[in-house]
Amino acid sequence: MKALRSVGLALLAVLVLLVIAAGVLYALFDGDKVKTEISRVVLEKQQRTLVIDGQPKLSLWPNVGIALGKVTLSERGSATQFVALNSARVSVAVMPLLRQQVQVRALDVEGLQATLVKKKDGSLNIDDLLGEPVAPAATKTDSGKQETKAPEPLQIDIASIRLADAQLTWRDEKAGSTTTLSKLNLSTGPVLADTGAKTASITALSLSAKGSAGKDVFELKLEAPKLQLSPAQSSGESVTLTASLQGAQRSAVVNLALSGVQGNADALKIANLALKLDAKAGDAAIKGQLSSPVAVNVAAQTVTLAQLAGSLDVAHPSMPMKQVTLPIKGALKADAQQQTASLELATQFDESKIATSVKVAKFAPLALAFDLDIDQLNFDKYLPPKPAAAATAEAGTGAGAGNEAPLDLSALKGHTVNGNIRIGTLQVSKLKLDKLNAKLALASGKLDVAPLSLNLYEGSTSGSLSVNANGNAVALKQTLRGVNVNPLLKDLLDKDVLEGRGDVALDITTRGDTVGAMKKALAGNASLALKDGAIKGINLAQSLRDIKAKLGKPDTTQQANADQKTDFSEFTASFKIANGVAHNDDLAMKSPFIRLGGAGDIDVGASLINYLAKATVVSTGEGQGGKEADQLKGLTVPVRLSGPFDKLAYKIEWGAMLEDATKASVEAKKKELQAAADEKVKAARTQAEDAVKDKAKDLFKGLLGK
Repeated sequence: MKALRSVGLALLAVLVLLVIAAGVLYALFDGDKVKTEISRVVLEKQQRTLVIDGQPKLSLWPNVGIALGKVTLSERGSATQFVALNSARVSVAVMPLLRQQVQVRALDVEGLQATLVKKKDGSLNIDDLLGEPVAPAATKTDSGKQETKAPEPLQIDIASIRLADAQLTWRDEKAGSTTTLSKLNLSTGPVLADTGAKTASITALSLSAKGSAGKDVFELKLEAPKLQLSPAQSSGESVTLTASLQGAQRSAVVNLALSGVQGNADALKIANLALKLDAKAGDAAIKGQLSSPVAVNVAAQTVTLAQLAGSLDVAHPSMPMKQVTLPIKGALKADAQQQTASLELATQFDESKIATSVKVAKFAPLALAFDLDIDQLNFDKYLPPKPAAAATAEAGTGAGAGNEAPLDLSALKGHTVNGNIRIGTLQVSKLKLDKLNAKLALASGKLDVAPLSLNLYEGSTSGSLSVNANGNAVALKQTLRGVNVNPLLKDLLDKDVLEGRGDVALDITTRGDTVGAMKKALAGNASLALKDGAIKGINLAQSLRDIKAKLGKPDTTQQANADQKTDFSEFTASFKIANGVAHNDDLAMKSPFIRLGGAGDIDVGASLINYLAKATVVSTGEGQGGKEADQLKGLTVPVRLSGPFDKLAYKIEWGAMLEDATKASVEAKKKELQAAADEKVKAARTQAEDAVKDKAKDLFKGLLGK
């Protein structure tokens, strides 16, 4: 009993001393002095101004705690605000302190505002607060060897965390972008962690935030009832994440759910990841869902989604079938440590089967290789038709080029991509292609497609394409062989101006910030050689039939008529292109009735043509002009083609033809007279020579005595 009494008295004495010490501490606590001293140290060490409004409040029981009112901290060496908060409170349990343990009962912060800035040189505005990393302390063993002492394990025991109405701003000065998270709220139940034992657990995690990026606003919500992580066994109840975005004529909602989390600190397995997407952009709507089991290797930093499965629904009121569904099947693996990833994906819809594989060699800057194989695809079946206004603008004279939207090729910069594309049959913008084979290489903002080969319109083409984002430059080299040009021009340009089969060669370059600017900057060479075709829009034979009635009358212009044509057996021409104007001076067309040559310009930039063709009649027949055109044999008829591309006109220049015919007649008469005179001279000369020969014969006979 005496011993128990002694122990009781000792405990009572300790409690009395603790109470006295607490009372003294509370009485001597000077909030003004504390905040003044802290502000002085921060200014001296960090060159930042710390302002604490009001007096810090101290509590001692049942928890030791301190509460602060409004606090602001400036940027380094500046009066600009870096961090501010309306109030903060942290409390620590008293009894565990007696056992040399720190248990945080509550961490409560309201109205936190912070701005993180990435400067143009890549540094952050918090670099001075992070400080230099501290190397592990080295100690000497009994043998004198240096040994690195492992850092003391960190133990975290927090009963609850509450962050209310916070705002975080991220500003990238180099990229010129700003992202803001506002109304950020975070709450948890108990949070436990032991870095030595590699264990962690968190209960009742809830996070919500609203934010903005440019003109877009977004909202995030995260819920996790309970998560546990340990080397032996880890588990977790369902984790859900909801994210929504609202922008100009676009919106998106993403739901992510993880269930069946098991494993340990080194490896985790998630029984199922379920992702749902509901997005709209203008009149287009996209809905998708994706699921897969997930394997995470924490030590190796790898994530594997071995059985990706889902679907993607795309709808647009302008699409012919209004909606299309794409089933998805594949696998994904990512290695964060090595910055590599691989993806295998396959889908099928309607008649099309699509398979692709992607291998990422580096995340940032992006470097990847891909292989895409499609058996058949009709883009026109799924894409909205081009608006009539856009088609009219493309076919116009370029007067509105100043209102064109600029071409943005910046997406080509900063990435390295290599890939192969194979498509069995393809239709896009009415063009019908077969056996497309292309090899792509993107580096330093330049995309090279070489070789680029395919079959089209009973022929084939091969060559290369280059697009350079550094200066918006494009270069195209293609050789078309045995192509039927009439259906090609109809599908490509909606123009019915030429028939025939043959070869076309293109070697052109251009650059510009808009499509109109690129048209005006076209340069290079082009040529074509066709056989057994026709020039559509005019029938020269028919136009020349009534030539006697039209000679001497003013020139007349007629609009091109697709029902009329001038047949040819051969047609060749080459073009030199500069500043958007293609010049030709070696046109050669042959037919049973006429020969056609000419020279002129095709102004691609202004969508205008000015060309003077000269038709020479070489023979006539009942079907090519009749007997009345016999007099035209050998005569050259000038035909001028002019006007905008969508309204071409032909003009037979009768006056020029009459002038040429008169000159030709005079020249012919001169030649006839000269020929007659030459004939007379020749006859006289022959007669004189014969007379001389006769006299010579007589003289020779006299000398011989005969």
